[in-house]
Amino acid sequence: MYAGALPDWQPEDVSGSPYAIAGYHVPRNLGGELGLKQFREKLHEHGMKLVLDFVPNHLGLDHPWIKEQPDLFVQIDREASESFPQATSLGTRWLAHGKDPFFPAWTDSVQLDYRRPATRAAMTDLLLSIAERCDGVRCDMAMLLLNDVFAKTWEHFPLLPDSRSQTGDQQTPITEFWASAVPAIKQAHPDFLFLAEIYWGLEPRLQALGFDYTYDKALYDEIVARNAAGVQHHLLGKLPQFTAASAHFLENHDEHRIASILSPAEHRAAALVVLGLPGMRFLHEGQLYGARRKIPVQLIRRMTEPVDQESEKIYAQLLAELPNSAVGQGKAQLLKPQAAGQDNPTNQNFVIVQWQMKPPDFDLVVVNLAPHRSQCFVPLGVSELSTHNWSMTDLLGPERYLRQGQDLERAGLYLDLAAHGAQLFHFEPAA
Repeated sequence: MYAGALPDWQPEDVSGSPYAIAGYHVPRNLGGELGLKQFREKLHEHGMKLVLDFVPNHLGLDHPWIKEQPDLFVQIDREASESFPQATSLGTRWLAHGKDPFFPAWTDSVQLDYRRPATRAAMTDLLLSIAERCDGVRCDMAMLLLNDVFAKTWEHFPLLPDSRSQTGDQQTPITEFWASAVPAIKQAHPDFLFLAEIYWGLEPRLQALGFDYTYDKALYDEIVARNAAGVQHHLLGKLPQFTAASAHFLENHDEHRIASILSPAEHRAAALVVLGLPGMRFLHEGQLYGARRKIPVQLIRRMTEPVDQESEKIYAQLLAELPNSAVGQGKAQLLKPQAAGQDNPTNQNFVIVQWQMKPPDFDLVVVNLAPHRSQCFVPLGVSELSTHNWSMTDLLGPERYLRQGQDLERAGLYLDLAAHGAQLFHFEPAA
């Protein structure tokens, strides 16, 4: 597990999982709470914010609540698999390890019981304390707390009487935890950001419960599968508000490095897709210089990787030019490419996003995800298109064109892109 990322690893290089939390406090060797406060202030000086990882589903085996408040955890009164014994005022209970229902339990963790009001209250208070120290949270595996998901996962661990009431709580709470927790935090900190790591097609539910952004794992899966038509179908099949509340990414700590999967041309096209969409643009540490080794989260030491110059060039250009456009700043619209000919299905390989901030000018993100040349016509969503002739300039390359407004209004814009073509066109009325 560790040798692939760090061939000379030693036991002291393994610190334990940062997803088995002993307490939300900053260690002294990292500067303590004062160090975090100062770090956050420096980020704010540079127009940046601090978002921390929050693990709502479970805690580490060294968390003090296990001894002090064992009632907060999923438990049973007899020995059971994927659990461990713990002495309580009601005798020995077997506390469950945290888990995703599709995988074995995480044996370095203990499962919080969201069927209990006391657990919900304690975790809401914990979130409030975290919100005092940062500007947002990325909520790990946020869907595991949904009532129906939780009830199904833990149906073989029925609620037992707790030490206070001597009775079990109701099995399925009426309200969702996030439906009360998110507003509670936002009432105290209105600009606080909630980002959900979430899968299984449950993203709309978390957005409806108040999350600002949810992971767009489906987009990632289609990109790495090299399914150009699947990417287009996914994006055009979603409501605009869903895409605008999605976090688009090519890497995170759970996935393999994108530079180890895609060729440079594929990487550039995919990067423009995720950076050119409305919503959150999620970039992972090491992605900008083409890191290839996936680092287990338990390691505190890593090998130094050489900078991949092609990857570095890709992001240097994109991140320099995108701020010169309306991308991420204006009104966005995903456009639907039309076939360029009766026997030409290559229009399904395109992702096209129109951005407009200062009319009449507008920008067009155009990507051909296919490994071959593709063509399409695309109707533009710009008012009074026919009243101008248009200068069309690729901000990422040398191409310059003049297009007649009446032609664009009547037939749409014709595009012919090379394999993995990725262009950012700026349109302005021709002089």
